[in-house]
Amino acid sequence: MRETKYFALTTFLFFSCFWAAAQYAREDWKERDSWMHVPTLFELAEIGEGDQVADIGCHEGYLTVHLAKQVGLTGKVFAVDVLEYRLDELKTHLKENDIDNVEVILGDYDDPKLSDASLDVVVLVDTYHEIENYNKVLAHVKKALKPSGKLLVLEKLKEPHKHKDRDQQASAHTLSISYVKEELIQAGFSIVKEIADFGTWNHEVEKQMWVLTAVNN
Repeated sequence: MRETKYFALTTFLFFSCFWAAAQYAREDWKERDSWMHVPTLFELAEIGEGDQVADIGCHEGYLTVHLAKQVGLTGKVFAVDVLEYRLDELKTHLKENDIDNVEVILGDYDDPKLSDASLDVVVLVDTYHEIENYNKVLAHVKKALKPSGKLLVLEKLKEPHKHKDRDQQASAHTLSISYVKEELIQAGFSIVKEIADFGTWNHEVEKQMWVLTAVNN
């Protein structure tokens, strides 16, 4: 009986990791375009040609590549992640596609390692819930942004965890807009745009996406 339970748990964990990875794999990027609404995200953050933008929690670079096209040759994208294998995948993709306006950064869990007052926009897509020391990271982000620079946060709120406390939500890889809104304000940002329903993550109706855009005061 114990062996059966162990096998079932191992199988569950394997496929959970597989599907989590598949959401960010390069072969799934085109399908992701159908539900991520990237052009709208760029409009919300007012990202344009020549901008300096950081993609914190870039994974293998889905959003980074879109950002690189959006900011053009006169702009630059700083792709940050804490896992080197993800960044290696991104570097390979950048090289294969001759994308040279991206700088890849191996950050720490509490420090994205960005230069002071250098950025027009910072984006955190499906990443904020993973950050344990969010106060420290937000302080680094605020320091890295230019005056009046913008921070865009996109997260998904899973229906079964909707009314749970912050720690319970974060443990389930989800987060409510109300928690993050309060934390951004406490960190010294002003909320300028708020969308509580930005569609569904990966077409899964129980995972509602939301977006906050804030400005560096």
